Parts: sequence; structure tokens; C-alpha cells
Amino acid sequence: MEKKTLILGVIGADCHAVGNKILEYGLTEAGFNVVNIGVLSPQEDFINAALETNAQVIMVSSLYGHGEIDCRGMREKCQEAGLKDILLYVGGNIVVGKQNWEEVYGRFKSMGFDRVYPPGTSIETAVGDLKKDLHLQ
Repeated sequence: MEKKTLILGVIGADCHAVGNKILEYGLTEAGFNVVNIGVLSPQEDFINAALETNAQVIMVSSLYGHGEIDCRGMREKCQEAGLKDILLYVGGNIVVGKQNWEEVYGRFKSMGFDRVYPPGTSIETAVGDLKKDLHLQ
């Protein structure tokens, strides 16, 4: 089976690198070709990497709470770049403060994200969703 490629990175002015490395390891171990663009990454870096590698998924993480602002318009930018079918995943501490998770989830879904994960989601959960969404199981 051909390995599916995903772009992994930490969006915006966020420099939290530990979770990013754990995700990279776990996703690689699960059989994915992981292109890790690292921390402090604007939307354009994710999109350019996806275009260059013909990726099927963009996985955005954010830990400093400004993910909602950093992710606005990303689906539209993907479509403009020709990435109409790319899967968009987001997770971490993606909003400021304690907010109702269902509302946060709804806002990210309405922004065009296929999967939205709260803090503390296991890698196994993301891997399971990837396999479902990419029709690998």
C-alpha cells in the first residue's frame, strides 16, 4: 500500500514543539509519510508543503490558544490553491480560556475543518480517524 502523506505543523506564533514531535513519531509509526513543517508556521506554509508533496491531509496543532484566529480562512485558501479535497485536521488548545467544547467544535467545523480535537486527544484517536477518512480500513 502506498503511504498517505500528511502535513504536520504548529500554526501561527506558537512555538510549542514537544507535542509536534510526539505526533510526528506516532503518525510515522502508524505508517504515514509525515512532512513536519515545525513550529511558527503560517497557513501558507502548510498549503505550500501540501502542494509540493501531494499530501492528502493537513494537520494543524495549536497550543497557545489562538488557533481560531490563525485558522480562519484556511479552507478557502486551500481551495484557491487547488487543494479542494484535502482533509483538514486541527487540535490542541485551539481557543483562549475555558469555552464550551461543542461551540468550539462547531466553529471549527463551520470553518471547514474535517476533524477538530480537544486538548488531550490520543494519537490513536487521530490515527483511527485518518484511517477512516482515507479509506484505509
